[in-house]
Amino acid sequence: MSSSLPTPLPLFDTLENINKLAVPANITYSFATQDFKMAQAFLKQYDGSLATFNSYRREVERLIQWAWLVEGKSVIELKREDIENYLKFCKAPPKTWIGLTKVPRFIDAEGLHQANPEWRPFVATVTKSAAKKGVIPDVQNYELSDKALRSIFAILSSFYNFLIQEDCTPINPLLQLRQKSKFFRKRQGQAPIRRLSELQWASVLEITQQMADSDPSHERSLFIITALFAMYLRISELTASKRWLPKMCDFHRDSDGNWWFITVGKGNKERQIAVSDAMLNALKRWRTYLGLSALPSASDTSPLVPKLRGNEPISSTNQIRNIVQYCFDQTIAKLEQDGFKDEAESLQAATVHWLRHTGISEDVKIRPREHVRDDAGHSSSATTDRYIDVELRARHASARKKPVV
Repeated sequence: MSSSLPTPLPLFDTLENINKLAVPANITYSFATQDFKMAQAFLKQYDGSLATFNSYRREVERLIQWAWLVEGKSVIELKREDIENYLKFCKAPPKTWIGLTKVPRFIDAEGLHQANPEWRPFVATVTKSAAKKGVIPDVQNYELSDKALRSIFAILSSFYNFLIQEDCTPINPLLQLRQKSKFFRKRQGQAPIRRLSELQWASVLEITQQMADSDPSHERSLFIITALFAMYLRISELTASKRWLPKMCDFHRDSDGNWWFITVGKGNKERQIAVSDAMLNALKRWRTYLGLSALPSASDTSPLVPKLRGNEPISSTNQIRNIVQYCFDQTIAKLEQDGFKDEAESLQAATVHWLRHTGISEDVKIRPREHVRDDAGHSSSATTDRYIDVELRARHASARKKPVV
């Protein structure tokens, strides 16, 4: 890949500022303004979820930068062979297009809101466990995962379908690709669900409870990890945003005396989650620590997870991640101390989302899958079925004592 390509500048800022920007001055193509405005209109549709907007912005922006800076074409001129070349480009972009850390796209400098020269469209990363061992990202080791490649397909296909609806182009070049399989690694069977082992989850819960018992400031940590596990919550469902503010009254009791929790999740879909007795006890403990009544009333609009100081809700997913990671780190240290080296090692790779996976995996063992499906917000039972590992356990048990002679 040629290193003479110009280093791209970010094109689109936050959703709030998306209309305040224009085509960078170094882009002089006559079609650039049209491409830019079409992408703006497409991205503005995704104002219901920050994560979705960020993903779509990343992929559309990369495609435009490649079309302009590498091919000198408008995105509506791209054909099947162009998309194939683009996918090859994404798998091995020039080193000057790869960053070592995520940085803000735009910064305020000299009184101006301007493109950050340190920003790059691709970012080299290392696993969390590798980072803890001192491994640092290297542009030479950049790799596009199979999951990321599938995301490119899905998002850009949506982009071109939008352009077709707007009468900007008659074709979706991604649908014309032949032998898509050559871009994706084939896998026999389903991918394993990333989750905590029974020992890891029991240890995380035990350590966090001990932390809360000795230091009340960790009551928040205990409530957070319990809610993530017991109600299969995504991290965005515990944090405040423009589309969702989790409140105490989202816990409510029906006419039969059963407690439910209302949340707004992926795809801006509202769902009702059955609240277990254990989760209800965790809520009572949390509210008692906050100086509130044991259970909320329908008029209790106080934040479900307020910041440590004041009564404002937590609005940063990173803050939730940091809280959970601290619980994981304390557990890793205890597992190592107790001689469970392998369990400690694998826990280093865990993320917040593993708690949701773990909660679902444990519940499908004892609850009807349709009930778990609805509480988890899965669009189909097929998604829930991925968490059922009885077949895998039986398969391994039948193989364990196979002779080799």
